[in-house]
Amino acid sequence: MAERLLKFVSLAPAMPDKRPADERRVDFHEIYRDFIEEKAAQQASRCSQCGVPFCQSGCPLQNNIPDWLKLTAEGRLEEAYQVSSATNSMPEICGRICPQDRLCEAVCVIEQSGHGAVTIGAVERYITETAWDNGWIEPLRPPRERVQSIGIIGAGPAGLAAAEALRELGYKITVYDRYDRAGGLLMYGIPGFKLEKEVVERRTQRLADSAIDFRLNCEIGKDVSFTDLRGAHDAVLVATGVYKARALKVPGIGAEGVVAALDYLTASNRMGLGDSVPGFADGSLNAAGKNVVVIGGGDTAMDCVRTAVRQGAASVRCLYRRDRANMPGSAREVANAEDEGVVFEWLAAPKAVITRGDKATAVRASRMKLGEPDASGRQAPEALADSDFDLPADMVITALGFDPEDLPVMFGEPALKVSRWGTISADPVTFETAIPGVYAAGDIVRGASLVVWAIREGRDAAAHIHKTLQARASARIAAE
Repeated sequence: MAERLLKFVSLAPAMPDKRPADERRVDFHEIYRDFIEEKAAQQASRCSQCGVPFCQSGCPLQNNIPDWLKLTAEGRLEEAYQVSSATNSMPEICGRICPQDRLCEAVCVIEQSGHGAVTIGAVERYITETAWDNGWIEPLRPPRERVQSIGIIGAGPAGLAAAEALRELGYKITVYDRYDRAGGLLMYGIPGFKLEKEVVERRTQRLADSAIDFRLNCEIGKDVSFTDLRGAHDAVLVATGVYKARALKVPGIGAEGVVAALDYLTASNRMGLGDSVPGFADGSLNAAGKNVVVIGGGDTAMDCVRTAVRQGAASVRCLYRRDRANMPGSAREVANAEDEGVVFEWLAAPKAVITRGDKATAVRASRMKLGEPDASGRQAPEALADSDFDLPADMVITALGFDPEDLPVMFGEPALKVSRWGTISADPVTFETAIPGVYAAGDIVRGASLVVWAIREGRDAAAHIHKTLQARASARIAAE
């Protein structure tokens, strides 16, 4: 089958067809179409099958990317899915929302050689969608049922990945989540034009069909005590994610019309799901007809600007204090936003929200330059003298990232130790916290990060929970 590979010299890189900007900016459907079989095989055949697969090392999940690209090029799609899903609990989701241009595709050998990366994410999505279409993805059927039970707090990507891995091993799994649907930020934080909600619901339904018990609308520390939860399970995994919005400290920030990114995105996603959303109905979380300024430069900011476009905003601007090259968000997302009419104000930082009465009317900003590197190694932005300017703004969306909530207080469990950043302190290898039998994984440990890292840590935590429970069972048998 060698003749079907190494075609990067004769074949150019290609993404799936993208819906025209004028068409996609008026709805929340995904903007990329699926590959057809021929196109997926062609793009997979561009892989150089290099001896040291940097794409694999660039993937937090260490996915066996060259293997499933080879199988796709050879038309062996069911095998390709088996290889892909062996290391990834939700490959079709990662194929949609991972910033491949900063991860696997960025370090692809043929990208470095100047031929353009293999479009890894699009092929990954194609493989898994084909698997769903052909019925290759079925509920989990563990080879044996175990008596131990595990409680997982949080139905986001880390919790769901851990639940799947542990259920495959036969454990009884209960997932607790304070929201009314499973999925966490996959459901309520990421807009439908990047990840349609049916894709998430399909995954969570498979877990429910695998005898995983979901306890939704259940808040730990309020509806169920943390002590009772520990007593009900042999192990507990905390995978709540981080939801506390970072504050922007400028004058006028408390004005009417200033909203947090997650509140805004959740309202939009709930509307798409058919929920009643008072904040959308009264206009406070609806960008229609407004001049919108989004403050921030990450993927959440990109989600907000592109959502505002689809809601019919009069204008949408993104204010970011560094330049385009230093923006933390995906370069593809920035390009998609520009195609849809978003204007970026690079090297600009907010100084105040201008108000009339109690309502926001503009954002005052100053122009910046990049100075010496800060503690993180990035060039620190510095304000230029006499460079202030105003941007009209009926709605100001702050998208500066997320911090953890105070879980020891929320859970009523002071023994749950946290770091100086408020994240849960857990062993970096075993994921066990200061409380024996209680583990933590995902953003609540590492801070706000990528979905793919949450999946990785959920799977790794599951492996260590299994190892610990088996060691405990073996010790008990030996003692008897």
